[in-house]
Amino acid sequence: MRFPLDVRDLSLTVTDTWARTGNRITDFLTPSLRLGVTGLARSGKTVFITALIRNLTQGGRLPFFAPYADGRLLSATLEPQPDDEIPRFDYESHIAALSANPPDWPESTRRISEVRVALAFTPEHWLRRSLGIRRLNLDIVDYPGEWLLDLAMLGQSYTEWSREALERARLPSRTATARDWLAFAATLDPDTPEDEKTALTGAQIFTRYLSEARRQAAVATLGPGRFLMPGDLEGSPLLTFFPLDVPADATPRRGSLHAMMARRYDSYVAHVVRPFFRDHFSRLDRQIVLVDVLGALAGGPEGVAELESALASVLRAFRPGVASWLQSLVGARRIDRLVFAATKADHIHHTSHDRLEAILRLLTQRAAGRAGEAGAETRVMALAALRATREAQIRDGGTPLPCIVGVPLPGETVSGERFDGRREVAVFPGDLPEAPSSVLTGNAVLDTAFPRFRPPRLLPTQASGEIPAPPHIRLDRALDFLIGDWLQ
Repeated sequence: MRFPLDVRDLSLTVTDTWARTGNRITDFLTPSLRLGVTGLARSGKTVFITALIRNLTQGGRLPFFAPYADGRLLSATLEPQPDDEIPRFDYESHIAALSANPPDWPESTRRISEVRVALAFTPEHWLRRSLGIRRLNLDIVDYPGEWLLDLAMLGQSYTEWSREALERARLPSRTATARDWLAFAATLDPDTPEDEKTALTGAQIFTRYLSEARRQAAVATLGPGRFLMPGDLEGSPLLTFFPLDVPADATPRRGSLHAMMARRYDSYVAHVVRPFFRDHFSRLDRQIVLVDVLGALAGGPEGVAELESALASVLRAFRPGVASWLQSLVGARRIDRLVFAATKADHIHHTSHDRLEAILRLLTQRAAGRAGEAGAETRVMALAALRATREAQIRDGGTPLPCIVGVPLPGETVSGERFDGRREVAVFPGDLPEAPSSVLTGNAVLDTAFPRFRPPRLLPTQASGEIPAPPHIRLDRALDFLIGDWLQ
């Protein structure tokens, strides 16, 4: 039996086929940019990502983010991430914490997570217009800074790592925190037969030292990172090794404690560090490293020296080369732009922002010299992804003092007064030194208070009922450098 052909049906079928084909082509030609966000402890990684997403999706104040300022950024929406095996960044819970009463800072990064923001834009580049590329998938990958520092282990032998770990433990600033660990290590003979009880005891004491050093230090740079964030590796032999005081040219005797520790160190590198590099880090296109420079300055010359050492370790991890949106379509990846950001710029007056930036720039330049040529284009800036203070002037005997005003977190102390987390206070943070090099020599005397402040509460607007984008300092400049060229 023959049925009459309905031209309208044919038209709909052809139209639908073309639409599906067009969608597939568009999906194929939609580049994806993987942005890594990490930082040393207490640097504000979670807040940075939350504020970045909120400003993109809710239309924040981004005058120095060119695609937004020019009106070419049409929309930004959250979409399912491409990697099913990676936990999703819990953006909604972090927004809820900032909009609670009283507001609270989101929980710190404890594991790797990911979130995708789909950006629709009007292209300027003729090739993008020709190919119909009007979208960019921004995949934001959040991971602990300790994991980044672990990448230095890829180029270290067990002996080299042990020597460096023991040198750090013997620093004057760690006299108290490392006492028990060093006392235990002094009783060990590397050539003694391997013993599981010794391995377990030593790893426990070593981990307690790392934990206490991280809690007290201005800059937490000690590893291995999984000792402090074990996750599903807790109790595994991969986390039951520790440094031994062995000569640089020593060869482990078979069956000895030295051989046991070296074997487990190599296993940690092979089964923890290398897979992270292969599966996550090596797939990144851009990277921002958040740094609590103010915390390091508060720790004096030793805090600054430790920060510089950490920056050198970070720089060793980055590969040289230039990546582009066109290369992403064929799978070519390499980190070609790197931002070091001094966070908590809202803890000082804007007159010191350039000085904070200059200090970090000096430290990264010196660290780059120690690490060798890193290759990626590097930018240094001071920022606050979420501004928790405002500026004001108070008079001290007729002299105006530039101050910051905010609500200190419960338990914070300012000028000997302990705060309850509800009352606002004006703080004179002092001035950062005009000469950045003075922080390296210890000649700079920092009469500066850096209390932790409660975040501002994010309330829905009456007009839309949406929670607005939070205030920030230079977040738009960071965005422009990291992703602006992909939206041209």
